[in-house]
Amino acid sequence: MGNDFIPLKIAGIGYSVPKTVITNEDLTKLYDTSDEWIYSRTGIKERRVVTGNETAIDLGLDAAKKAISKAGIDVNDIDCIISAASVPPQLYPTLACTLQAKLGITKTIPAFDMTAACSGLIYALQVARGFIGTGIYKTILIVAADNNSRITNWEDRGTSILFGDGAGAVVVTASDDGVDDILSIDISANGSIGQMIYTNMPAHNCPLVEQADEVGDGLIHMNGKEVYKFAVSTVPSYVVNCIEKSGMASEDIDYLIPHQANQRIIEAIQNRLNYSDDKVISNIKYYGNTSAASIPIALVEGVEQGKIKLSSTAVLCGFGAGMTWGAAVVRLREGIC
Repeated sequence: MGNDFIPLKIAGIGYSVPKTVITNEDLTKLYDTSDEWIYSRTGIKERRVVTGNETAIDLGLDAAKKAISKAGIDVNDIDCIISAASVPPQLYPTLACTLQAKLGITKTIPAFDMTAACSGLIYALQVARGFIGTGIYKTILIVAADNNSRITNWEDRGTSILFGDGAGAVVVTASDDGVDDILSIDISANGSIGQMIYTNMPAHNCPLVEQADEVGDGLIHMNGKEVYKFAVSTVPSYVVNCIEKSGMASEDIDYLIPHQANQRIIEAIQNRLNYSDDKVISNIKYYGNTSAASIPIALVEGVEQGKIKLSSTAVLCGFGAGMTWGAAVVRLREGIC
């Protein structure tokens, strides 16, 4: 990176989850399953879901306010909003634009959504780093918010056991002390295997032309076995490479905070790094897969529960539909959450 590249500070982090809990036992009312069957395969005991008129907007707004408060900034200090949203309640206006209005930001700033599914937080962090590093913007709000429960096929045991709803938010700024909180970051994708996880939008052609053979159902479809094989074969070595790019060794990293997709995948990454349980942050048991929100949820909750001590270093990693993946080695300062 050039000498004139402006370092980035992670200034504040927040999260929000719905109050409504769906347990594995609850799911036995929908299809033939059991708590033991689900937990042994996923590490999940329960998940949070939106109810009534609650949406990712509500979750994202709550998480954003918490991150902004921790960062100690005014909403009008924000120069740009990036939303990592795969399942926003509306395609447009974007979740980012809606949050701009609901936060009461009075100046006009860029606000946009980007879709990288469960890798969205890392993708957005890379984009924000470029904006700040080149001096385009000084203060950026990143919000990862989804309500996957709204596009889950609740008759499909293979997918509906996995997903929960949630939001995480991160405020990043130009560093005021010259210290860069991102030691290394990398993102990648392989579209040739994208159909491992897909959601086809429900849509119809113009009535004056030939109709499409298939109309999307708007639901999550996933080849769970192939996703698992992809994750355990790709992510662990990718994380190791990202740590090496930071100039550190795996043993120098204080914590691994992975995307919460499946406990067996988390353990595969843990084993590759040879980390003890106290260095690995996992809360999938209580939230399921909350997509791009899972990393900030696990991070903040880890701090709240005393599992993560600040200041420290952590490797974050995400992977999901696309197929996309990414990792970042970051400094976690005191007071960020």
